[in-house]
Amino acid sequence: MRGLNKVMLIGRLGKDPEMVYFESGVAKASFTLATNEIYRDREGNKIEKTDWHNIVMWRGLAEVSGKFLKKGSRVYIEGKLKTRSWETQEGIRRYITEVEATDMHMLDPKYSDDRGGGSQGGYNQGGSNNNGNTSNPNTIVKEQNTNTPPVVAEEDDLPF
Repeated sequence: MRGLNKVMLIGRLGKDPEMVYFESGVAKASFTLATNEIYRDREGNKIEKTDWHNIVMWRGLAEVSGKFLKKGSRVYIEGKLKTRSWETQEGIRRYITEVEATDMHMLDPKYSDDRGGGSQGGYNQGGSNNNGNTSNPNTIVKEQNTNTPPVVAEEDDLPF
């Protein structure tokens, strides 16, 4: 049986995305994301717990995050867990687990549609939500394999 490695988070950025561009031209964005959990303990006291997640984005998704996200931005992130290791100058092996994002939706009000529902701020690892076409902000591009052009669908045609 195959395993499953999927993460879905809604939270706020703890800092502006840190952008790195490699010699090959590939962009990488890194930032922390805070998620909150609120519950009541046995005595009825309200408890709020915050977890911090390390987020990494690559290529077009990184470019979009670097352009539009800032500390405090509210986002939905979908991706997978990745653990990497390195050795310090003192010879100590260090590990970090990060969420490698494959999909992002900006949830701040300025990215929501005027009907109060849905999100126009959705981007996936394949690029932006409108493939560079700014003439219709309600256009969403569905990512397909790289051998065929993307399929463009109007937002009203989507089943949700």
